[in-house]
Amino acid sequence: MFKGSFTAMITPFKDGAVDEKSYQDLVQRQLDAGTDGLVPVGTTGESPTLSHDEHMRVTELCIEVARGTVPVIAGTGSNSTEEAIMLQRHAKEAGADAGLVVTPYYNKPTQAGLIAHYTAIADAVDLPIIIYNIPGRSVIDMTVDTMTILAGHPNIVGVKDATADLVRPLKTLLACGDDFCQLSGEDATVVPFLAQGGHGCISVTSNIAPGPCAQLHAAWQAGDLGKVAEINARLLPVHDAMFCEASPGPVKYAAELMGLCASELRLPLVEITQASKQKVKNALSGAGLLG
Repeated sequence: MFKGSFTAMITPFKDGAVDEKSYQDLVQRQLDAGTDGLVPVGTTGESPTLSHDEHMRVTELCIEVARGTVPVIAGTGSNSTEEAIMLQRHAKEAGADAGLVVTPYYNKPTQAGLIAHYTAIADAVDLPIIIYNIPGRSVIDMTVDTMTILAGHPNIVGVKDATADLVRPLKTLLACGDDFCQLSGEDATVVPFLAQGGHGCISVTSNIAPGPCAQLHAAWQAGDLGKVAEINARLLPVHDAMFCEASPGPVKYAAELMGLCASELRLPLVEITQASKQKVKNALSGAGLLG
């Protein structure tokens, strides 16, 4: 079971290229802070603008530093089933613990198409799959009925739920059972998600606040609801700021403010506005994340 605080890792760039040194330093910082797991080359890692070689290299860089100490769920999704199989196969060969496979975007497959897509990947590569259901970016929404069918495949073990539907985790729990891992994809709703049957979160905020995010999940698992509430309230303005513009623009700017890496993005993403920069600064300061 994957549970706790997982970080949807940003991919730092320097003069247009992947900054490998800064990336591995970021991974080590996560480990030092107690993060429960790592998710390289997802949407937050700007996977849409990475070449295949870069995508695979970043996965390998993450696994090299993690050294098996925490699970690595590598982003392997695509709107092309064959491409997703290729990336899933590489993730297995590189030593990842699972692949995060987003619902196909732009194509708008039917629910039958989703079943065929995920089944083909799961049949082709013997590596656990976490379904990434994010209708805000992919347009289509995987229904609980479809997810229940897919949960019957031994290689399909859970979901990253970015629907922000707080009834969904309970419905999924009742349909798929507690062995089906549910990870939130929405930082701001993580506590009610856990209360409705979730097991953890794949977080953007934990790029810059790995310690508090990990502590929140540890407190939840220990039943310390007072500590959960305190951390949750402190981080909510940070969660909001991280999505004041298209992610990962704000979180990369936050990382630059904290001296972690450059805020460089790849087109079509551009530098966030001055108003957004001020919002990010204020949120970090209020949460005690800046000097």
